This record gives sequence, structure tokens and C-alpha cells, in this order.
Amino acid sequence: MTEALPIVIVGAAPAGIRAAERLVEAGVRPIVLDEGLRAGGQIYRRPLVDDGRSYRNRYGSEAKKAERLHAVFERLRPSIDYRPETLVWNVSGLERSGHLDVLREGVHRQIAFSKLLLCTGATDRVLPFPDWTKPGVYTLGAAQTALKAQGCTVGDRLVFMGSGPLLYLVAWQYMKAGARVEAVLDTAPFRSKFHLVSLFVRAPRIVALGLFYGAQLQLSGVKVRYGVRPQTVLGEERVEGIRFRAGGRTEALACDAIGYGFALRPETQLADLAGCRFRFEDRDRAWLPERDAQGRTSRKDIYVSGDGSGIAGADAAEIDGELAALAILQDIGNTVAGDRPRQLTAARARILRQREILESAFPFPRDWFETVPPETTLCRCEEIRIGEIHCAVGAGSIGEINRMKALSRVGMGRCQGRMCSAAAVEVLSSIRKVEPKETGRLRAQAPVKPIPLGFGGPLDTEESR
Repeated sequence: MTEALPIVIVGAAPAGIRAAERLVEAGVRPIVLDEGLRAGGQIYRRPLVDDGRSYRNRYGSEAKKAERLHAVFERLRPSIDYRPETLVWNVSGLERSGHLDVLREGVHRQIAFSKLLLCTGATDRVLPFPDWTKPGVYTLGAAQTALKAQGCTVGDRLVFMGSGPLLYLVAWQYMKAGARVEAVLDTAPFRSKFHLVSLFVRAPRIVALGLFYGAQLQLSGVKVRYGVRPQTVLGEERVEGIRFRAGGRTEALACDAIGYGFALRPETQLADLAGCRFRFEDRDRAWLPERDAQGRTSRKDIYVSGDGSGIAGADAAEIDGELAALAILQDIGNTVAGDRPRQLTAARARILRQREILESAFPFPRDWFETVPPETTLCRCEEIRIGEIHCAVGAGSIGEINRMKALSRVGMGRCQGRMCSAAAVEVLSSIRKVEPKETGRLRAQAPVKPIPLGFGGPLDTEESR
């Protein structure tokens, strides 16, 4: 007799871990697929091997949360089928039960599932500026990964630029690690920070931490500039400095590395390949899979949770993961007693209200592409410049992002648009003078991340367990 197909969770960050915990409590043994070597995700990323640093040194104010979540996962290990270093690059076969195409240890496998929970997280939102592809320029997430996972810095003299709470957090983490942080270049105007007064009423700890980071940076001699727009990265072969405008003045700072980012962008490609319906979310400036309060999508047996379904942070991701697990249990016939779903939904709503205020305090730079010159690279995979997009739009009736992709090759490179798609949408909407929603949604293509052509081995199909 064929055994029932497994429940599969993609992602072992806060959402995936909490979902697995709830399923195990109900007697379910899920498969947990993790692209990383160790569970925790980006926010609670763990080093490859123990390097002697304490949780406090590695995670700062979030140390207790990180330690607690890691302990939960280690307790779950005997009760789940955990597969680290596993890249899920496609969802297919949905006309039947559905299966995942994965790459692990050089072998292409297919894993059939009965229920699929996508906890795919988020990545840095990248906006191009002159010479952003020069060696020594990193995203904020990459800079943070080097510090958490490898215990090293990406440079000795650093400048951090962009918008969002992560900007100040990473700068502070680098300062505490002993690096020389020359400046924090905030692209948002100073007046936007007054929105934090209303956030203090709802979440005083968040605001207090932000003030603490900012005060410590400035007391340590770190320059803080607001309303920044970069002009160029200095240096011939690699980063030697940055020139920018702020407050009507042009300044230049010497540095050997730059970390930058503009908040986060949800990773939604697998939900797209699974055939889920999408809606545009103004807050994230992105198309997100439609979901109900517990993470059910428009596709039967497909669920989403965490930042991959909308940016809300680690605390909300833990709530999301548990909600999705409860939905799965309900859908397979288990009784969920009490009003736990209602409590979790209310807690998540409170976090989302805080997020709305944070968006006002760290606004997206809507005029970015009015200040970036046409020779700036937009798509580094295909080496497409912004001026080429202007020419393509001017030469034809391009009003939709997939049409722009077809005529310009933006997003056709090895990253499949993961790095440039958000910026490409902003370029097109800037040229057409419309909101990003009106440019349409860039359709995902498999593989969602680069894979070797030969896979290094035969297809291994898992139909049951």
C-alpha cells in the first residue's frame, strides 16, 4: 500500500521552524528543505562551525530570540526529515499531486508532496547607481552574512548607504565588531524620522533600540547624512571612496567597502511557479501571492508564510509559520482546539501596523531614477544599461515589464531577474510616469537560481516515504 505523500516545508528560518514545531506536536513528520548549511535563515544565521563567539556578540539585542529558535530546531531534528544545502529550483507536476525539483549534493531529485509550505524569505532590494558593480560594493544582507556566518568584515573602512532599519543595525554591528565605519548615508530625509514618535507609542523597544544604535554610531564619530543621492564610487579597480550629494552639498568620503540596500524584496518565484494568484502590495512595492489570514493560497495544498509572503520581520514570520501549520492541520482533518489562530492573527496585525509606520520613517526613494545617469548598469548579468531601456521604450510601445524583458533582455541572465527585476520595474514606471503596479508582474522562470547544466548525477524521484 502506497504511503501518503509528505508535507514539505521550504525554508528553515523563523517561519519554517515554527511551522515544523507545530506539525511535529500534532504527530506529523515533515520534510524541511533548507538552502543553508544550518537552520536559522538570514536573521538568525549561524556560522558554519562554532567560532567561539557568544550569542550576544553575534546577534546583539536579538540574542535570546536566536538562541531560543536554534534550540527549538535542534530539539526537532529527530522528528523531522531535515535536508540542508538543498536548492529548490522548480515546482511542477501540479496537474497531479505536484512535486519539487531540487538539487542536493550535485544530484537532481524530485520530491512529491501532499501539502507544500513556502517559507522562502526575502532578499535585498537593489537599486543601481554609478559603479555599483565595482568590487567592494556589497548589499547590506551580504555584509551582514559575512559578519554572522564567517566572523569577518567586508572591509576595513566602510560606508553604509540606503534606507530602512537594517541600514543602522548593520552599521552598528560592524562598529561593534571593530571595523571603522566612516558614515551612514540615509537616502531618506531627516524629517521622515519624526514618524517614529507615533511608533514609540506602539513599540517603544523598537524605537529605543534604533535611537541607541544611532546615538552610539554618532558618539563613535560616524558621520550620518540624510537625503543622500550617490554620484559615483571612487577608485579605478575597486572601491576607494564614494561621492554623493546631501543637503544641497557634494561630499566625498574615503572607504574600501560600501554596503547598501533599500529594505527587502520578498522571494516569490516558487509561489509563481506553483500557479498561485498574485496581488500588488503598495507597502512592499511588489506583487505578492494572495493568501488568507493563515497562509492558504489560491492553489489547493500550497501555503505561504514569512517574508516571502510580505515583509514583516522575524517576529511576524514565527507567527506566520505557526498559523500556516495550523491551517495545514485543519485541512488534513485535525482538530485545532481553542482560539490560537485568532490570537496569532491579532498579534500579526499589530506588527503590520508598526511596519506601516516604519515605511513612513524609512521611505522608498521614489525619485531615484531621476538622479541616476543613463550609462549606469541596470542588469549586471546581461550588462544592460539604463539608457538602453530608455531607447527600447522610446522605440516601441513598451508598457509592460515582460514586454520590456523580451525587447531588452533585462532579467534574462543567470539570476533570472532576482537582482534586477525590482529596479527594472522602477525604471519602467519612472519612464512612463506611472505606479509600479501598472507595469505588470514579471513572470518567474525555472530555475529560480543558477544550477549546473549536468546536475552531476541522475534523476532521483521520491514518490512516497
